[in-house]
Amino acid sequence: MAPAAAAGAPPGPAAPRSRKSVTGTRKAVAALFLLPALVLLGALVVYPIGYSIVRSFYNASGDGFAGVDNYKTLFTDDGIRTALKNNVIWVVFAPTVSTALGLVFAVLTERVRWGTAFKLVVFMPMAISMLAAGIIFRLVYDQDPDKGVANAVWVGVHDTFAQASAFPKAHPGRESPLVAEDGGFLTKDAVHAGRPVSLPLVGVAPDQLPDGVKKATAAGAEPGRVTGTTWQDFTRGKGVGRLGAPDPSEVGYAGMRIEAVKDGKVVASTEAAGDGTFTLPASADGARLRLPASNFREPYNGVEWLGPALVTPSIIGAYVWMWAGFAMVLIAAGLASVPRELLEAARVDGAGEWQVFRRITVPLLAPVLAVVTVTLMINVLKVFDLVFIIAPGSSQDDANVLALELYRKGFAEGRPGVASAIAVFLLLLVIPVMLFNVRRLRREVRR
Repeated sequence: MAPAAAAGAPPGPAAPRSRKSVTGTRKAVAALFLLPALVLLGALVVYPIGYSIVRSFYNASGDGFAGVDNYKTLFTDDGIRTALKNNVIWVVFAPTVSTALGLVFAVLTERVRWGTAFKLVVFMPMAISMLAAGIIFRLVYDQDPDKGVANAVWVGVHDTFAQASAFPKAHPGRESPLVAEDGGFLTKDAVHAGRPVSLPLVGVAPDQLPDGVKKATAAGAEPGRVTGTTWQDFTRGKGVGRLGAPDPSEVGYAGMRIEAVKDGKVVASTEAAGDGTFTLPASADGARLRLPASNFREPYNGVEWLGPALVTPSIIGAYVWMWAGFAMVLIAAGLASVPRELLEAARVDGAGEWQVFRRITVPLLAPVLAVVTVTLMINVLKVFDLVFIIAPGSSQDDANVLALELYRKGFAEGRPGVASAIAVFLLLLVIPVMLFNVRRLRREVRR
């Protein structure tokens, strides 16, 4: 055995540094393997970003330096300002609603036997492209209830409580005793008992008349009562009918509501029979007859989902339909790692399910919820497909977002300098959110 080194002897020369990394791979070899990826990254990411920044300082033709004029346009152009406002709405509501629904779905499906099947159904829209989802929801939001599912449901619910009239287009004809008032019609003069009243109307297509109509009959006089007839005063074909009197080919307005009005108050009311005749009691003597607006209510055609007022919330609804499943899957994965002992201990201590959810489950899931929300915020800043497909041409200006405005400025209007400025502005908006997400992920790894 070699003698031990004397105490206090200077250490020997340091060993030469290894040319290998911790994993045993030579750095030159590692760099060689990374080179193709770095070249692709530079060609597909770094170069486009750099070129966009440079191009944003040039005019439309690209041969003249424009300075910051393109960036000034971002805050003076009405279309871009509308797009920016809509992007704020998207960033605030779309990630929040998607994450909240994902959290609710993830928590509730833990307690049901068919939770896996439910998660599969909710996640399924993620397999659909934005283009296909846009086409689907363009049909869902169609104004025609016979085509659009949303309006079919809405109209069905509405008509259950407020049915449309059978005479929406009816109106007085020539030499009519009626005048318009508050959506309905009122006789010009007061009526009297024993004198039959004629209330002729026109404007209802024969095939749209209600069931139960019969040939119109002239009402007879009745002592002490106000009688009359309301009918379709129109004869089809070449025959000439008598104006203001029922003809053999004319039909009565079955179910038409008639009210007797004195001093602004309804003193009597009735509905016309199948042949259009009606009878009112003696209290109607001296009153004016009114056909109220309820007789002429237009059919309800639903909500204009893709109109200027609702187009952005409607498109956000389509986005939530697609991405709530994504949020649910990530949150469910985080929920699986939550210690069940904490939840059970809280329940043993008397905490209700809402308290357990609010004070234990949500705080423990806060890192996951933050990652999901931030990821969706980055995603909605770039949303383009849904807005471009779902919003019709008449409402596209109202639904405009920055990504869509970039496309319109660059291709439809031929202003690539402004389009590049929008792209750089979008990049500046996304970078802080990405950095926040990266820092949070690193903190989670260190834990």
